[in-house]
Amino acid sequence: TVLPTCQQSSVVGAAGTQGTGAGAHLSLSLLLRLTENMRRLKRGAKPVTSFVKNLSALSDWYSIYTSAIAFTVYMNAVWHGWAIPMFLFLAILRLSLNYLIARGWRIQWSIVPEVSEPVEPPKEDLTVSEKFQLVLDVAQKAQNLFGKMADILEKIKNLFMWVQPEITQKLYVALWAAFLASCFFPYRLVGLAVGLYAGIKFFLIDFIFKRCPRLRAKYDTPYIIWRSLPTDPQLKERSSATVSRRLQTASSRSYVSSAPASLNKDEDTGRFHGTKKGNFHEIFNLTENERPLPVCENGWRCCLINRDRKMPTDYIRNGVLYVTENYLCFESSKSGSSKRNKVIKLVDITDIQKYKVLSVLPGSGMGIAVSTPSTQKPLVFGAMVHRDEAFETIFSQYMKITAAAASGSDS
Repeated sequence: TVLPTCQQSSVVGAAGTQGTGAGAHLSLSLLLRLTENMRRLKRGAKPVTSFVKNLSALSDWYSIYTSAIAFTVYMNAVWHGWAIPMFLFLAILRLSLNYLIARGWRIQWSIVPEVSEPVEPPKEDLTVSEKFQLVLDVAQKAQNLFGKMADILEKIKNLFMWVQPEITQKLYVALWAAFLASCFFPYRLVGLAVGLYAGIKFFLIDFIFKRCPRLRAKYDTPYIIWRSLPTDPQLKERSSATVSRRLQTASSRSYVSSAPASLNKDEDTGRFHGTKKGNFHEIFNLTENERPLPVCENGWRCCLINRDRKMPTDYIRNGVLYVTENYLCFESSKSGSSKRNKVIKLVDITDIQKYKVLSVLPGSGMGIAVSTPSTQKPLVFGAMVHRDEAFETIFSQYMKITAAAASGSDS
C-alpha cells in the first residue's frame, strides 16, 4: 500500500499545482503501470487458482459423476500401489493438453466452467477524480492480496516457532508418530494407509464437514489448528491486552494497599494471587508469604521442556511460569495431580541463560534454560512471547537471592 499512497499524493499534488502538465502525465503512467502489473500477477496466478478451484470442486462434488470417477480411480490406484504413476500420468496428460492448446486447439479441461473477464479499454485521458478512484481500486486489491499472503506466512512461521505450544505439540507428536511408523512398518503399508486416509478425507469427510459447519468446527483437526494459529497483529493485540490487564492488577493492588488495615489478609491473597486452580501457595505447597512478583501477576505462558524425560507427554508440558521472592514456579495447564507442576528454589539454580530451542533458526530464540543440581540437562522454558522480560525478572531476582545468601554465609 506504500506505492498507491505515494501515487495518491502525486495525483493530488499534480491536480493542485500543475493540472495537466508533466507531473500529471507521469502520475498517469505510474497508475497504468501499476494496474498492468496487477493484471499480470492475476494472469500469472491463474493456473494455480484454477487448479485450486478444480480440487475444491472435486471435494464439493460439484459434478457428481466427475467426483465419483475420480474417487474410484484414486482409491483403486492407491490400493494397487499405483498412486505415484497415476499422478505422473496426470502431469504428462496436462502438459500434452497444454501443447495442443498452444498449437491452436480449443480444449477445456476444467470441472468449474471458466468465465472470461471483460477486457477494459486502455485509459489515456483521465480526470483527477478518475485517477484518484483508480488508485483506491488498485490499492484495495493489492492490500487484500498481500494481507492474505502475510496471514498465511505468519501462521506457518508461528506454527513452527512454538508461539502456540499446544498446537505445535500436536504437530510434533504427529511427526514423531510418522517417523516411527516409517521406521518399523513397510513402505507399502505406510503408503497404503496414508493414501486411503487422504482419499477418504478429501472426498468424503471434507464434503460432510463443508455441509455441516458445526461438525467441522468441533471435529476437523486441521481446520481447527489453522483457525487457532495467530498472526503477528493478533499476537500484538494479545500482548497489549496482557499489559493492560497487568496495569489494572497493579492499580487494584495499590487501591487495596490504601484500604483500611482491617481487610482480611487471606481474602487479599485469594483475590490477587490466585491461579485458575486455586490459591497460589496451595497450588505449589508454599508458605502464604510466597506470592508472584508484581511483574508476573498473571505469569508467562510457555512450555516446559524436560530433556531428562523420555516420553513425549512428559518431555513437553504447557503451562504458566511464575517468579516469587524465593522460587521459580511452573503450573501445568493440564488438570490433575499437582505433581505435573514444577517448583525450583532460586538459590538451587546453578546457571540461567537465554536459550534457542532450534539453533538453525535465526534470532536469539524464545526460551530460557535453567540448570539445577537435580537435573542432568537444563530445564528449558520455551515458546515465551515475553522471553526477555521474563529473563530479566528471573535473573535479577536470582542475583538478589544469591547475593543475600552469600552475605548471610559470610556473616
